[in-house]
Amino acid sequence: MHVDIVDLRQFYHSPLGRLTGQSITMALASIWPPLPEERLVGLGYSIPYLDHFRADTERTFAFMPAGQGAVNWPPGELSATALVFDEELPLPDSSIDRVLMVHSLEFAENPRETLKEIWRILAPGGRLVIVVPNRRGVWARMEHTPFGSGRPYSRGQLTELLRETNFTPGATAEALFFPPSRSKTVLGLRGAFERFGRVVSPVFAGVIIVEAQKRLYQGLPLAVRASRRVFAPVLAPQGIPSTREASSALRRTLDKITVPG
Repeated sequence: MHVDIVDLRQFYHSPLGRLTGQSITMALASIWPPLPEERLVGLGYSIPYLDHFRADTERTFAFMPAGQGAVNWPPGELSATALVFDEELPLPDSSIDRVLMVHSLEFAENPRETLKEIWRILAPGGRLVIVVPNRRGVWARMEHTPFGSGRPYSRGQLTELLRETNFTPGATAEALFFPPSRSKTVLGLRGAFERFGRVVSPVFAGVIIVEAQKRLYQGLPLAVRASRRVFAPVLAPQGIPSTREASSALRRTLDKITVPG
């Protein structure tokens, strides 16, 4: 079950959330250099991280799952946000150069189908970066952050899943070595925790970050499947008939009535 968009936004506006964003952004920057003239899609709740990359891209989109909800982004500009189903992305084949998944894979109903769909929209040589909660980390056990919900992964599980869906895993990184505490004292020591954790216990980081490249020399099994999604029609108001329309309708009804002689 997805974390609600309101809770995600509130978390990233909190002191703990802002430090979380800084830590993960630094780890992402170590994997991805600037992306000149490339098309980037963020899937899940990736907008705290998209601003770091979008200045160099040709265009950037923020795709947010229907179960989570969406907010307008970027603020004060034309919206680049879309509400989507992660197994049925509204993009042509091989149309995107990079995909960034944050708060996404751990909530996917069918992770393999989601990654196959990302494989479809990625251009040849396209790259994917996934940020997921580390199942060995403390953050996956604390429910007051978004990383305490959904399905956490180990590095081995994530690597196997990527290979099964025709991706070649590449560079990796870790982030969130400090405890997920709201205490100002603990947050003030974030830098020391980060330095200590990277040297002593990177395996217990809060999140795992893995980059993977779309693989072309092996085909994906093709299976025709019907969409499992049920679309509810939007209610279209009919309005109130005018007096003239109501009178005409009444007259037509009366004309159809046969009065027995």
